[in-house]
Amino acid sequence: MGVSAVTARSERTAVIFDHSQLWLRSLERVLPAIGIATRGRATSADEAVMLVKQHTPNLLIAGIDRGPNVAGDLSCVRLAREHVPELQVIVWSNVDEPQAVKAAFASGAAVYVLKTARPEDILLAIRQTSERSFYLADELSVRNRAARATEEASGILTRREIEILQLLAQGHSNAQLAQLLWVTEDTVKFHLSNIYQKLEVANRTEASRWAHVHGVVLADDATPAGTA
Repeated sequence: MGVSAVTARSERTAVIFDHSQLWLRSLERVLPAIGIATRGRATSADEAVMLVKQHTPNLLIAGIDRGPNVAGDLSCVRLAREHVPELQVIVWSNVDEPQAVKAAFASGAAVYVLKTARPEDILLAIRQTSERSFYLADELSVRNRAARATEEASGILTRREIEILQLLAQGHSNAQLAQLLWVTEDTVKFHLSNIYQKLEVANRTEASRWAHVHGVVLADDATPAGTA
């Protein structure tokens, strides 16, 4: 089918790229469910750029994982958008590290989604491109929010105080805190006193509220950062 025939239709089109044929077949099977037709499949970055130039699709869905090809794969995102500036790029990856997300966005991706996400989450991420908004699968998004909040708290509290605050926010008593952290209750009380003073709160209830409001600990967390 020619380029003019593709662009004349309202159906959204995509070029999909991944080094694994298995992932390509899996992705190609789910795209029709949200009205996206695959116009090309690539197993290399160079091939993906060539197919984007040939078909001028709406989307490039690029599988970029950890390995020796990362730099070239990210370059593919940049080059593809240079040839088709209106191209929306979705990076799907098995790497759930903040640095990988930043690198993908810096290369021009609009969406980053994990391959470990549920199929409905992946489809939702693809739909988000029509609104030019970012969607991060919950597994990564929650981790990043907690990491940023803990980093912010570290500017106020020591590492040990953050651990105690996280455990306190989960409802542990002073005795339980002492047992979990292998310290005396007097030591726990000393740390709590410092926490209250630094956060400008009056008691453990207010400290717990501060932790939840600022995202230092989430309601379903089981273990605080730095505690085994």
